[in-house]
Amino acid sequence: MRVSASLQTRLALAIGLCVTGLWLVAATLTAHRVSAEMEDVFNDGLKATAQRLLPIVRHDLRERHLGDDSWRRTDDGKRDDDDDDEPRSGREARYGENVTFILRDASGRVLYLSKRAELAMFPPFTGRGFVRTATHQLYEDVTADGNLSIAVAEPLEHRNRLFNRMQMELLLPLLVVIPFSLVTIVLVVRRSLRPVRGLRQELARRGAQDLSPLRDDKLPGELRPISAGINQLLNRLTAAFHAERAFAANAAHELRTPVAGAIAQAQRIRAETSEAQTSQRATEIEVTLKRLMRMSEKLMQLARAEGGRLQGDEPSDLRAVLQMIVQDFTRVGEGRIVLSLPSQPVLSRLDPDAVGILFRNLLENALKHGAQDGLVEATLKADGVLCVANDGPVLPPAAMDRLMQRFERGEGKIIGSGLGLSIIKAITERTGMTLRVISPRPADEDDATTQQGVQVEVRLPLA
Repeated sequence: MRVSASLQTRLALAIGLCVTGLWLVAATLTAHRVSAEMEDVFNDGLKATAQRLLPIVRHDLRERHLGDDSWRRTDDGKRDDDDDDEPRSGREARYGENVTFILRDASGRVLYLSKRAELAMFPPFTGRGFVRTATHQLYEDVTADGNLSIAVAEPLEHRNRLFNRMQMELLLPLLVVIPFSLVTIVLVVRRSLRPVRGLRQELARRGAQDLSPLRDDKLPGELRPISAGINQLLNRLTAAFHAERAFAANAAHELRTPVAGAIAQAQRIRAETSEAQTSQRATEIEVTLKRLMRMSEKLMQLARAEGGRLQGDEPSDLRAVLQMIVQDFTRVGEGRIVLSLPSQPVLSRLDPDAVGILFRNLLENALKHGAQDGLVEATLKADGVLCVANDGPVLPPAAMDRLMQRFERGEGKIIGSGLGLSIIKAITERTGMTLRVISPRPADEDDATTQQGVQVEVRLPLA
């Protein structure tokens, strides 16, 4: 599926990317802010250390009368404190083991260099304040009389290590929070779009046979105008379909009486005339009027199939309906129908009139288009499958879909209305039944060999 084709995917991606970007921006700003605060804290500590050490070292110099060379550097840069009576480790403990500083007099001469300190770390004294080199952050301070100055150094590597650790501690939770947020966003968006999916499913179930309005009581406010517009369209379509079906039914019903009267008049003319040509014309008129009568009956059946109620409240036995239809054909002299029924009742909620219309049209098509001297086999199975088969020409695959349309007839010269299969299709679609046309028909269920003829299978819904 293309990303642009899914509203859910686009919303989830847009919100997820925005949230991820906001998290990263917030983490970056937080890290920058915390780094600045830590820099101030380190600088304050460095300044406090210098201010604490300067009076201590000055006091030691004054108390021990070390104004001579005992704590000073020699010309070659080495300490000359071998005559000092206090151990070196004692003085380092007094000033701090981890403090790196240098003490100089007003002329810039080095008076004391702490442990692990090197002259290269300390630039020349320029005044009280912070100084940064490539490797160290320094704070320089001076006594009130300006005779002594001190420079305390802190390695930048130590600060950078702490900064990096702090940034990692800020970013590592995002590796868990961001994926969790993305999954949560996808689930929330999917849940929020559930009414859209429900509306889509409701629209997918609508068709020519189901134009009932959509329910909008559970739809959010953004979708209700869409649902209202669709319901208006469905109402207009329903009214148009009802008008069409009502016109067909009313026209067919109103035609029955005048057509029947015209048939009677044609028969009377044929009975009263002695001229052969007039009698032949009367017979042709009667045949044409009877054809019009059958057409009106088919139109009424089609209107009944498309607009009437096809489901009953109580189940009925389908076998009785099929037997009654076959008896009707037998009474008019059609004895080629072989009906096979199961021994147990086959109950269905289908309206018996709809079942009768369906079965009658199946038999009429099989009798008209099958072999004139062949049998028509009608079988109802216990699972509700109704099969009507006949012998005769094989129906081409391309003609099967075409014959399902209204007023489409076969290629033979048999007179018909072209509505039989359309009526069958309308009933099956409205009731959810499946319709299969098989040609040539199989010889039997156990033998896969084929022969001529057509077999129509309709799976009737059982109660």
